[in-house]
Amino acid sequence: MTAFARRARLVQQSAIREFLALAGDPAITSFAGGYPDPTLFPVDELHKIFDELLTPANAAALQYTASDGIPLLREQVAARLTRDGMPCTPDDILITQGGQQGLELTAKLFLDDGDVVITERPTFLGALIAFNPYEPQYVSVPLDEHGLDVEALEEVLRTTRRVKFVYTVPDYQNPTGRSLSLERRRRLVELAEEFDVMVLEDTPYRELRYEGERLPAIKSLDRTGRVIHVGSFSKILVPGFRLGWVLATPEIREKLVLLKLGADTQNGTLNMHAAAAYLAGFDIEEHIRAMLPVYRHKRDLMLATMAEHFPEGITWTHAQGGLFTWVTFPESLDAAAFQRDVLIPRAGVIIVPGAPFFTEDPAPAHHARMSFSGVPDDRLVAGITAMGALLREALR
Repeated sequence: MTAFARRARLVQQSAIREFLALAGDPAITSFAGGYPDPTLFPVDELHKIFDELLTPANAAALQYTASDGIPLLREQVAARLTRDGMPCTPDDILITQGGQQGLELTAKLFLDDGDVVITERPTFLGALIAFNPYEPQYVSVPLDEHGLDVEALEEVLRTTRRVKFVYTVPDYQNPTGRSLSLERRRRLVELAEEFDVMVLEDTPYRELRYEGERLPAIKSLDRTGRVIHVGSFSKILVPGFRLGWVLATPEIREKLVLLKLGADTQNGTLNMHAAAAYLAGFDIEEHIRAMLPVYRHKRDLMLATMAEHFPEGITWTHAQGGLFTWVTFPESLDAAAFQRDVLIPRAGVIIVPGAPFFTEDPAPAHHARMSFSGVPDDRLVAGITAMGALLREALR
């Protein structure tokens, strides 16, 4: 007899994982995962770095190291965040297994059964997967073109007990691509102080800005230590390193370090040394600048092709950065059923139906997240064109 813990019932299959299993099929065109374009990875530079690290003189790169990350990488992350308006030292930084581990460790630290997490509506599915085993209750706050509706948030905070934190992706949100305005960022920090709650700021797309004004991180507006800032190298360097970071107060950071020690002891030493060597020997800011026109082109190509081939009655967001657009179909179209019954078998195209990005049950079924970042131009156009033809047929 299997005697799983009660929380195990909340560990469920991820919709994204299910679809990504299909993405390895060369016959499939995937708009599902937020994969970076692999042609942009700095392969030559990393090849040189690993050649140098994998020598007897650098055997320490293969050894155990500190649970909070190697000192040089923490120093480099602290320097980058300080330049971004978040003054900090290496002792304020925890290196994590991507940004995802930062979300999971924060949930483990703060959430008891029945505590409330406030999310955006819709919100990042991966965050819900990280939070669910700790058995929170969710209250979602709607988004508009300026991001999280802070007036609605204030009402929720006034009427809801046991709120532990507000979870937000303020820059080019996953899944909608929308960003939180400067006025609302300031108001969010004010509300967190007024109602004695934390803010969990998730920023994997922050540096992928294709147009518009660069806005300050929420953490840069924090004067009382209420904002936990999570970031990642996955979208700006390579996702395979599984390297992210958390910036938090000393008290919170030290507890997160202890939780990480119990979870995995440490990140891979070799990958941390390789990332630190890249940051020391090459210009990551120039690397990011070179990525931006490529992704801007892909975004524009996807949106233009949708405008040409999608039928009337379908809308989508125009993100100023990030990797996603959020598509809204007529309410009569169930995106999951359309994908399962029509889109995959007849066009070999996968998207992520939108229902799993909502915390309520039943969730709206007529949305989808689509990523433009990892698809070659010709396959992008062909996939969107075929999807448009099938949508016209389905909505006829």
